[in-house]
Amino acid sequence: MQVMSHGQFADPAVEARFQETARTLRLPFVRVYGVLFMLVALAYTIANPMFVSHEDTAKLAIYFGCMLILAGTYIGATFWPGYVSRPGVDFAALLGIVFLLGHINLVLFDELIDLQEEMHAVGVMNRLSVSAFAAVALASRPRLFLLWLALDVVVFLSTVLAVQSHGAGLWYALLSYMSGAMIMIAINFAIDRSSRGAFALAEALEAERAKNEALVYNMLPHAAVERIRDGRVVADSYADASVIFIDMVGFTRLAQRVSPGHLVELLNNFFNHADRCAAEHGVEKVKTIGDAYLAIAGGNVVSGNSADAAIAFARAVLDGVGELQRIAGTDVGLRVGIHSGPVVGGVIGATRMAYDYWGETVNMAARLESTAPVNGIAISESTWLRTTDRAAFGPPHDEMLKGVGETCVYHAAPAAGVADLTAVSRVA
Repeated sequence: MQVMSHGQFADPAVEARFQETARTLRLPFVRVYGVLFMLVALAYTIANPMFVSHEDTAKLAIYFGCMLILAGTYIGATFWPGYVSRPGVDFAALLGIVFLLGHINLVLFDELIDLQEEMHAVGVMNRLSVSAFAAVALASRPRLFLLWLALDVVVFLSTVLAVQSHGAGLWYALLSYMSGAMIMIAINFAIDRSSRGAFALAEALEAERAKNEALVYNMLPHAAVERIRDGRVVADSYADASVIFIDMVGFTRLAQRVSPGHLVELLNNFFNHADRCAAEHGVEKVKTIGDAYLAIAGGNVVSGNSADAAIAFARAVLDGVGELQRIAGTDVGLRVGIHSGPVVGGVIGATRMAYDYWGETVNMAARLESTAPVNGIAISESTWLRTTDRAAFGPPHDEMLKGVGETCVYHAAPAAGVADLTAVSRVA
């Protein structure tokens, strides 16, 4: 929940967002209230000639005309984009309306009561209708509403004191007015509190929803999430993708030499580094398998040339081997295998869902990784034919791959400046 301070949200940004949201949601009610008020004013204008003298009818027509123009302008202002951020528009318009209303009541009472009866303080056209209007329009600004009420009292007293003695009529009118004002304050406060509570709850729910959505999008591609929400099967075919398989050399031996905490730190740094490189080169992380990292170029993440993107990603990951060696405090190496071809991707199962890729291309990349030099890259002929950057790869040679047979493979030399790990390679 959002923290409150002195009746407002402690965070100014949250308070500003609440003000904008609350005023936007109240816009339809403010407009309807304004139209209803104009209709009431029109009804008085139609009825006046039947009961009021010609002289006062002309005077009332001016007052009601000004009121209708002011109310209409106020309603029109609510359609202005800057209205939501300017509560002063409500304040000024409603204060002007209540000022005109006070003068209208004086004229009407001059017509309805005997000249000997001093009852000007009692309104014919109810002032509380405008107060209720202000209580709603300024609900999220209780201090501004209290200031408006205070000025309304000043307008009320300045209007009636000139024509009303300080007798029982005035005091009863003041009691009536103040009791109504207290009710309007309570309404204004209740709307403000309930609005803030609802907004804080909505903000908390939205934050939780955003976190959950971020977790979902971290596990699944956006397009896959939309299809799952619609109840559709998520199955895709990619004709030209490049699969990258990266494995840590001598991990089993390393696990026997270092503490579990140290090992987890090393893996975490490796995977985080690979994630950053994947984001930089437009490569999609598929999953981690033990100490291995599986990624794909040309799958859900669009890339111009999947082979070029895959090789650039692999080189960026290998550039971080020096830092991994520093963290491990010992020689650490990586091997990379890349193969290009068709793959099938999709989401299976109903629990712990993940978007995965299958096919011979994935299997071949894993087999190629085992032939790569330590801190080097092994690519298939298929990838070599697709890439535009062949200079770093040596001449082709045949490798016997398990379950595949003899395969034409191209190797890239280990990254410059990385420690010689020939011994590690022999025991991996």
